[in-house]
Amino acid sequence: MTLTQELQVILFKPQGSIDLQGGKALSEQMAAVVPQAHQLWVIDLTKVNFMDSSGLVPLVKGLKAARQSGCRLVLCNVQAPVRLILELTQLDTVFEIFPTYEDIFTPIKDKSLMLVG
Repeated sequence: MTLTQELQVILFKPQGSIDLQGGKALSEQMAAVVPQAHQLWVIDLTKVNFMDSSGLVPLVKGLKAARQSGCRLVLCNVQAPVRLILELTQLDTVFEIFPTYEDIFTPIKDKSLMLVG
């Protein structure tokens, strides 16, 4: 007998600014999802042009909730101003960040690019 687990992708697409108000909206969206093991939570930041420190809170809380539930949370399409905030806070080393949504599902062909650890 063979069992296969379908990957369930939960996509969040915040827009505008992730500040106190935008962060609250993102937190509410994420809280509305009942996490299940093996889900992939994707936060697509294509349309986010600003984030401040209060906007980091829902991202970190979401990552914690996802990990506690056996889910994986990744970021993609991170715009330069948002990437700067993630780099300044060193959260760019905590989150998995992909250049595009499609890159999340593209296997790494060059083994030298794989992270070991």
